This record gives sequence, structure tokens and C-alpha cells, in this order.
Amino acid sequence: MKAIAYTQHGLPIQADDALVEITLAEPEPGPHDLQVEVRAVSVNPVDTKVRRNAPVNEPRVLGWDAAGVVRAVGSAVSRFRPGDEVFYAGDITRPGSNSELHLVDERIAGPKPATLDFAQAAALPLTSITAWELLFDRLGVAEGGGTNQSLLIVGAAGGVGSILTQLARRLTGLTVIGTASRPESQQWVTELGAHHVIDHRRPLTEELARVGIPEVDMVASLTHTESHFAQLVEALRPQGRLVLIDDPAEPLDVRTMKPKSLSLHWEMMFARSMFQTPDMVRQHELLTRVAELVDKGVIRTTLSERFGSLNVETLRRAHALVESGRTQGKIVLEGF
Repeated sequence: MKAIAYTQHGLPIQADDALVEITLAEPEPGPHDLQVEVRAVSVNPVDTKVRRNAPVNEPRVLGWDAAGVVRAVGSAVSRFRPGDEVFYAGDITRPGSNSELHLVDERIAGPKPATLDFAQAAALPLTSITAWELLFDRLGVAEGGGTNQSLLIVGAAGGVGSILTQLARRLTGLTVIGTASRPESQQWVTELGAHHVIDHRRPLTEELARVGIPEVDMVASLTHTESHFAQLVEALRPQGRLVLIDDPAEPLDVRTMKPKSLSLHWEMMFARSMFQTPDMVRQHELLTRVAELVDKGVIRTTLSERFGSLNVETLRRAHALVESGRTQGKIVLEGF
């Protein structure tokens, strides 16, 4: 089968051999695995981070968002059968989805939303899982809860922010404030349901005061946390909560959080599959719920650009755009 991989870490994406096409044997499903015929994939910052930073001794296939059709199942599979349409983010410890066929544990896959095509569905899994776990598990907001409380989302126009904005607005009573810097991204965040949109290029405390919310109860910092950390601590109310998903380039002085008794949380959506946690099936359940919400029109796909078929050139172009930090929503590639 065809696949796209990297063979040397750290190469700039513009290099001819930063990504290469390879041929692999068809993967055989293990007991809990689905063998999926991949129809569409989307590109996430994790793809570019792994390509830049993770040394390899053999070609490594990237890709942690896919939608496709189940072709075969393992001996212990009970939730899916051949012919089912699925979407999922996969497991970072296993080969990625930039291949014609892919294996994924059924416990972290969900039924593809019936109202979406494969590309629209492939835009959703990783960011939906991240946003769901961040909001409901890490910040501890209950569905229908959060009335008279506020959530600041730093980087609300990106992949995770685009889903988090919708979940917070549609499923909770939180006042949602999203940050975005460009007019088109500010419009995007407004359309997704944010009550207020502020500019993270300006001092956040001043921007919050401008919209009449001088303090917030919770912050989801999705990008450049090190640049905003001091302001986020200042903006949080006493006993507030801060959750982040990025990899700060500089150490954070968490001691500054102590006077207000602020709490700090990390969200890593691969944790359940990496450590085979007893509640790993929770990701199947939440993707099933996301599919239901999409089909009911409660939330929508965050696909923003279709880059055409999956090949070395289009995937290189997608990586370059993700690395630029100027993406809005998700970039999707369809088939080989």
C-alpha cells in the first residue's frame, strides 16, 4: 500500500526529502483493531512537531486524524463491522493515517457523522477530543453548567479553538471570549458562537476590560502560552483554572499562580491510548456524541480548506501552512 512518511527529523518542510512516498505491506489488525480504508485526513500541529523533533531509524508515517471505511476487524472487535464509516484521531505511538490502509483501536474510533462527507468528518476527531476533554474533564465544567462564569479561549480560530468555542457556547452556560488577531479569523470565531472576540496581539487585560469582563473564571490557552502567561494569571479570578495544550518555548513561573490559588491543568488527548487507560473507551463514546451533535446541527465541521488528494506535494504544503501559525479551522486532504 502507499503511504507518506519522513525518514529524517528536523528537515525544513521545503526540503525535497522532508516527506517521501513509500510502499508498505498491508497492516493486519490486532484483536481490538479496525483496518480502515482511509478516505480523508487532516493535518494538525502534532504532525509538524513530530516531523521536526522525533528522530527515526526507519520511515515513520504521520497523520492523526482520519475518516474512512472499515475493511476488516480484529477478533475482539464488537462495536464495528466491515463497511462501517468511521472517524478517529488514532494513537501517537502507532503508525499514522497518511496511508491507504490504517489500523486503529475500536475503543478510540467513532461512527462518522452521517451528514458529513469524509473530508468534513476528518477535520473533527483530534480537535473534538481535545476540546471535549479540556472543557469537561480538565476544567470540570458540567454540560448545562457554567452559568455566570466566563471562559477565555486564547487562539480560538485554530483547530481546537474552533471546536471548543462551539462546545462551550452550545453545551454550557459559560460566557465565551475568544481571541483572534486577523479580521477574517475574528469573524470566524464570532460565527462559531463566541460572545466576545478580542485581539491577542494587544494586552489581554485591556482587551477584556474593553468588552466589560475584567476577570475570567477559566482560561484555555491553546497557543503561545509563554507569551501570555503573566497576563493570563492577572486576568484570572482567585481560584480560577488555567488549562493549556501547547508546548511553551520557555519555562512558566507557576509560583505566580499561588497568591490567587489558581490551578493549572494539561490536556493531552493521546494520554488514554498511550497508556492504555481503563477508560480508553471514553474517546469512542465522546466521538459518538460529537457525531450525534453534528447530525443534529448543534455543532459544525471546522474544515476550512480542501487541499486535494493526499500526496507528497499537497501534504508538504499543508505542513507549511500549519507551521506558519495562520491556519483557520482545519486543512483536509482526500484519498491518494
